[in-house]
Amino acid sequence: MNLRVFPIALVMAVASVVFPVFAQTAQKQTPESKLIEFHMALLKRGPKWRDPHLIDGGPPRVFQEHVAYVQALLESGRAVIAGPIKEDPELSGIYIFRAKSADEAKSWAMADPAVEAGQFIAEMHPWWSEDVMKKPPMPLKLTTAYLAFLVRGEKWTPEKTPQTEAIQKAHLENINRLAEMKKLVVAGPFGDNGKLRGIFVFRVGSLEEARSLAETDPAVRAGRLALIFHAWMVPEGVLP
Repeated sequence: MNLRVFPIALVMAVASVVFPVFAQTAQKQTPESKLIEFHMALLKRGPKWRDPHLIDGGPPRVFQEHVAYVQALLESGRAVIAGPIKEDPELSGIYIFRAKSADEAKSWAMADPAVEAGQFIAEMHPWWSEDVMKKPPMPLKLTTAYLAFLVRGEKWTPEKTPQTEAIQKAHLENINRLAEMKKLVVAGPFGDNGKLRGIFVFRVGSLEEARSLAETDPAVRAGRLALIFHAWMVPEGVLP
């Protein structure tokens, strides 16, 4: 068995992408699999946001403290992955926490010096995945991965029908195909039944390649899902 392929298929098999029941019950019971509930913090520009690259004299101290805090979270294992989003007008970075509860994860996000200073706001989401990410070596070196948020598409509906079941089956088969290509390295559903349904993380050479791969998804082609792409700087050695 290809262990890299199996976890991704298993993750998406229970995803709320097509079957929203999972999102309604995810926090009440653990799915019958090896999925772990992580907590994702989306760091968005806050009310006091200032681009550190455009400030005379270099980034202010709060951003240096932010970087040190990120490193401490990764070293301690509280964050399994973290890094900045490149060239987006709203989303600045992402944390994924290994926490005992949503409240604990939120407390870690809120303790970020840049969040405390109003540079960022932290939007929290429960997120499920196999435990595949590795602790990064120190000192940290960043590399670019490509993240796609799967969101409700124009033709998304909550009903379970023979047609949606067929789309889901094809969706899973395509995930296996991308994993066998060693292009898709992480995938998993959100657990809060909102607009965000799941994520794909690609380790490929360009955003265009990630987009072309993700757009082969049958649920995307059917309009049940849509994709929002980001270039994500992550520590080397974290992704499987």
